Amino acid sequence: MLAPAASAQSARVTPNSRQDVQLSFANVAAKASPAVVNVYAQRVVVERTPLFSDPIFRQFGLGMGVPQERVQQSLGSGVIVRADGVIVTNNHVIEKADALKVVLSDRREFDARVLLADPKTDLAVLRIDTGGQRLPTLDFADTQSLKVGDLVLAIGNPFGLTQTVTSGIISAVGRTEVSINDYSSFIQTDAAINKGNSGGALVDMNGDLVGVNSAIFSAGGGSNGIGFAIPAEMARRVVESAVTGGKIVRPWLGVKGQPVSQQTARTLGLASPKGIMISEVYPGSPAAKAGLAKGDVILSVNGADVFDEGGVRYQAATLRPGASMTIEMIKGNTRRQVTARAEAPPRYPAPDARTLTGQTPLSGAQVVNLSPAEAEDVGFDTFTTGVYIKTLAPAGVAARLGLRPGDIIREVNGREVRSTAELEALARMPAPSWRIGVERGGRRMELQI
Repeated sequence: MLAPAASAQSARVTPNSRQDVQLSFANVAAKASPAVVNVYAQRVVVERTPLFSDPIFRQFGLGMGVPQERVQQSLGSGVIVRADGVIVTNNHVIEKADALKVVLSDRREFDARVLLADPKTDLAVLRIDTGGQRLPTLDFADTQSLKVGDLVLAIGNPFGLTQTVTSGIISAVGRTEVSINDYSSFIQTDAAINKGNSGGALVDMNGDLVGVNSAIFSAGGGSNGIGFAIPAEMARRVVESAVTGGKIVRPWLGVKGQPVSQQTARTLGLASPKGIMISEVYPGSPAAKAGLAKGDVILSVNGADVFDEGGVRYQAATLRPGASMTIEMIKGNTRRQVTARAEAPPRYPAPDARTLTGQTPLSGAQVVNLSPAEAEDVGFDTFTTGVYIKTLAPAGVAARLGLRPGDIIREVNGREVRSTAELEALARMPAPSWRIGVERGGRRMELQI
């Protein structure tokens, strides 16, 4: 089932007696545990005999060694979210795997295939062939109702052990400052999460899936009471995309902005700093169509408070294209609500990929126009414009001169580059010398030839 759990969350009650403190989580664990699985990922690694890496052997032409294949196996966890064998886990658990095996809580084993792998959210969706048998599942919880202090259980398979359950509380929600993936709004918990727990379940006291355990913060790699889980609404969105076509489309709002400072909050009459002040609105974006403009302050999206640009991006990305976003905002001195339509970033201008050839320092470079959608695909800020190098011929002039995939070509001989057609025309013009303006990782540099 892909819909949020329909049952209302149990009333929160503070323990008032010894009997209350001695209450057991056994019923919750018994309900949730059958839907948590082991995920084994196998990779074939080619290694060379260490003996032949010795400098003495290299003198005799033996330095390359003899390639040997070795099967490398890693372990993670996963959660069954559909009774017909659909499982969600972390992308880093299955990344680069040559073969996948899933072991259920009752020790049955199945080969698995990947329906969708999404590095940007660090989520992956697998499917196993159950032969028509129905499997136990976890329902997705409504994480909007999560509160700091709520009890949760983390269920997974740490350190290669069979299924393990740990308990804790929600330590924080909406952790966007944790730079683990591109769409982070993590649930933080003190429930012990260790290696092998990745992809396992974080469940509430109803036994519903609150989040997919993803990472720990500690110097030694062990649990120190700071674990992070990807919220259920993002996992649900990725699963929906996997089972309906295998491609995820992430809507955007189309704004850039800065967190509201303490001084700005006082000016706006806010009790505490929250929201983002818009510094830029992309023309024709959902934000522009909804009437948002530079200087407006976004306070919340669909009822969820936002504190930085990452929070806005996350809330939009959890929606289906075409869904409505309710935005609470301040325009001037007036607080109001507006509705925006969730839309995918536009793929305009068209990529118009061109491979440059001839007597030019850019020979061998395949260049592509940047649109918001193209920028999203390759990991750039969606507001980035211009022309970037997508691939390089290994023996091409551009590669030998030190240009790299991902470089943005800003200028050629003092003339601005706005499209691949312009760049190709500039590259064909004869010149006694070349000055190529490049942006790499946000820094500008100039290549002189």
